[in-house]
Amino acid sequence: MSIIIEFCTNNSYFGTDKVLSTLEDRFDCQVVEYGCLTSCGQCYLMPFAYVDGDWVEAPTAEELLEVIVLKLESFQDDEEKS
Repeated sequence: MSIIIEFCTNNSYFGTDKVLSTLEDRFDCQVVEYGCLTSCGQCYLMPFAYVDGDWVEAPTAEELLEVIVLKLESFQDDEEKS
């Protein structure tokens, strides 16, 4: 699987840095942290990331991890069906 997950460094005060390391340990994906993802404003509202180009967000970093894991698992399921 060559899924790319992108995080914004400015969003890390929500705890997304822990999400980042958890994903790297659990999944075969590329996790990239950028200084800015040009989503200013959103960065200060809640944790978010781009998963294979799709925007995902959640009220907390823990919930963001759950959303991303579900998305990655759905990609794996689709891959297995092919």
